[in-house]
Amino acid sequence: MLPIPLTAQMQLGFIFCGASVANNCSVHMCAANIGISHPDIVVETNTLSSVPPPDITYTLSIPDRTVSSGLLSALQLEAIIYACQQHEVILQNGQRAGFLIGDGAGVGKGRTVAGIILESFLKGRKRALWFSVSNDLKYDAERDLRDIDAPNIPVFALNKIKYGDMATSEGVLFATYSALIGESQAGGQHRTRLKQILDWCKPNFDGVIVFDECHKAKNATSTKMGKAVLDLQNKLPRARVVYASATGASEPKNMIYMSRLGIWGQGTPFKTFDDFLHAIEKRGVGAMEIVAMDMKVSGMYIARQLSFSGVSFRIEEITLDEQFKLVYNKAARLVRETQTATLGLASRKSLWGQFWSSHQRFFKYLCIAAKVRRLVEIAYTELQQGKCIVIGLQSTGEARTREVLDENDGHLDRFVSAMTGRKGRVVRRPDSSVRYETRAEQGLSIDHVNIREKERFMTGEKLIAIISEAASSGISLQADKRVQNRRRRVHMTLELPWSADRAIQQFGRTHRSNQVTAPEYIFLISELAGERRFASIVAKRLESLGALTHGDRRATESRDLSQYNFENKYGTKALDKITKAILRQIDNKVPPPKGYPGGDIMFFRGNCFPVSYIFVFKKCMQTDWLSFIPYIPDCSITKFLNRILGMEVHHQNSLFQYFTDNFDYLINKDKKEGKYDMGILDLAPGNDEIHEETQEKFLTPGNPQEGQVILYKISVDRGMPWEEACSKAEKLTGDYEGFYLSNKPCVLLAEQGRGRNFILYKPNIGKQAHPENLDNLLLRYYKVTPDEAKDFWESQFVFSFTNCTHANWKGKCKMIEQGQECFLGMRLRQYHMLCGALLRVWKRVSDIVSDITNSSILQIVRLKTKQNSKQVGELMFCYVTSQPCFLAN
Repeated sequence: MLPIPLTAQMQLGFIFCGASVANNCSVHMCAANIGISHPDIVVETNTLSSVPPPDITYTLSIPDRTVSSGLLSALQLEAIIYACQQHEVILQNGQRAGFLIGDGAGVGKGRTVAGIILESFLKGRKRALWFSVSNDLKYDAERDLRDIDAPNIPVFALNKIKYGDMATSEGVLFATYSALIGESQAGGQHRTRLKQILDWCKPNFDGVIVFDECHKAKNATSTKMGKAVLDLQNKLPRARVVYASATGASEPKNMIYMSRLGIWGQGTPFKTFDDFLHAIEKRGVGAMEIVAMDMKVSGMYIARQLSFSGVSFRIEEITLDEQFKLVYNKAARLVRETQTATLGLASRKSLWGQFWSSHQRFFKYLCIAAKVRRLVEIAYTELQQGKCIVIGLQSTGEARTREVLDENDGHLDRFVSAMTGRKGRVVRRPDSSVRYETRAEQGLSIDHVNIREKERFMTGEKLIAIISEAASSGISLQADKRVQNRRRRVHMTLELPWSADRAIQQFGRTHRSNQVTAPEYIFLISELAGERRFASIVAKRLESLGALTHGDRRATESRDLSQYNFENKYGTKALDKITKAILRQIDNKVPPPKGYPGGDIMFFRGNCFPVSYIFVFKKCMQTDWLSFIPYIPDCSITKFLNRILGMEVHHQNSLFQYFTDNFDYLINKDKKEGKYDMGILDLAPGNDEIHEETQEKFLTPGNPQEGQVILYKISVDRGMPWEEACSKAEKLTGDYEGFYLSNKPCVLLAEQGRGRNFILYKPNIGKQAHPENLDNLLLRYYKVTPDEAKDFWESQFVFSFTNCTHANWKGKCKMIEQGQECFLGMRLRQYHMLCGALLRVWKRVSDIVSDITNSSILQIVRLKTKQNSKQVGELMFCYVTSQPCFLAN
């Protein structure tokens, strides 16, 4: 590979680039020019949509009648072609390359997977493995094959085959991930399911292995199931592996089971998975966005999602009544007394582990209890408006929800369909006694209960569905055009999932292809500060998941939850500040919350013991709260958010408010100093004067073939011509809107924003990044007419093309006089962008850039050139200053 002269480029600003973009999403354009359009609008994030996929070289064998009739849409055929094309590649370690289908829930991954299996069968490979999360989904697999006109491919359920038997027939062997670790107590030749599967595949197996809902294998080094997934891939090196999941990699560490992608290992820049993981985690979410873009451009990955047009999101904050607060406070005091009574047993780690896990579960269910009645009120209102309800739980607490539904309307014990993992339920009788009864109906096995309940909901026989994690993968509950119940779905989360994987899987049950109307999502969160713990972990996972699987952290369904993400470096710093401030170890610039009974003094005094209670792990027999102080540094943000649940309501809410105030303060401080990772930002938004000047191409070594990176030189004219300024000014009607002049002289155009804040436009930089307060504006500028402003505007517009702001104000610039460069306020800016197969050179380049700038932040930006070329890239710090150029004036 030819060397890239990085040092010289850094003085002009360096963008580490991977693709193109406009707004958040754009309609997906299929690279495969065959088939009929998908029945619903499908989009890609703009980040991914601008990354060119490889040229298509594979010839499909799927019959023309399947293609022309639309049984497989153009979008699904595109995924099939690229998967089969990637399967032709042999990695340098001798294993066949795999493919990752990251399509969002509801796009139709089942038919796509069935299409890949059909293609393999038509090529003469008559055996395939299909792994998923539930045995019930075997019927969905049969349906998907039937829907694409491949009903003659039989599907065998592994759980119906005895350990000693061998399925000799050709077809699809369907199994769950848990079956991979199954063992027979009777012994024998096929003592384990894994051995049975390997024997069925036979040596040199080169058929398809589908890891459907592959996120279940994420803990590949710490669980038997995950290790078995890796083991199976290693023992069948020529198998055609397909990973399929909307949540395949919610965190970089969870990608370890995707060994066939060829991102790490022999012939790659990362010798081991740990090398890859360290490089990504070191540089944050920006690095994950680079991974997603590189996977697509290398032909190993595709990720589309249904358009969210028409979908509504809202967070419903639940107010707690005084009676509930009284119960909660009593429970908190009781639990704390229990902890204090057992301090002498602090050395018994297993006991403390059980204490804190029970503590967390107990208060979690109290939080859920606080929301049930409000959920029922919303559900009842929505039903009266002709909609139907889907209630999302993780644990199987549907019995209590149904009980409260009955209290509101006795006719509702026939409107509710429960799709959970329970085999039975507790039922309250009219005389208030309770009994346990099986969920299975007469003549119906327990394995078919959820399927029957789903049918009742989809036909409209029942209008309320309660789903738990057991029913959150694969099941379809949307307002499908093919079913009787086409009412709009209102999907409410009574209990937030513990992970983004589960959250997205559950949200995807009600927003799917071929629907009449898009769903409404309502996130129910009580005003208990401690419940932010659950929202926080989901928001964190959704944010990183959006970056890793879609190339844009804003791509997932969690938009309104992002405000609850505290599990990051700012949360850790905020936690350290508040504990030290409460214990009077530091003076904090952030004041305590207003309105605390007794004022600031009582706030600090009243929270001393609760803070110590939260952080303590080990404790001798002393009772003075000061003895807790040495153990405070051991606490993480996760433990803080867990254990704050055990405080009385007023304590946890005030303490959490103090925490979030410090959290916001630290973020705003970094934003002002240009140190905050802002996600994907538009470079010169609304500016069409971005020119591509030069490009230089380089070949990079790759696995299995060479790739290409391109070094672009881009120039941006940020200025606003007089004609454009006049056109905007003619539309302004406010008293303080219009042109302003200073004594410098400096001219600008002011447009009223929110309240007394004004958006400013200048001849040299166009729209100013930050609004200006009216008082500050009037302090330095006075209003003038357009005729008075014109000459100054045009003069500054021309002068700033090659001169800095200092030269405009003072007639000279000290930096220029000293032989240095100064670009402050100049119209023209230049950047260098590195595009293409970035992951292969990324570590080398980013290490050099990090050494020069002393920063590991990878700021992703996007732009569109005058030549209509869209680019997305990483903005490194420009002009060897501490300010990123997109914030400079």
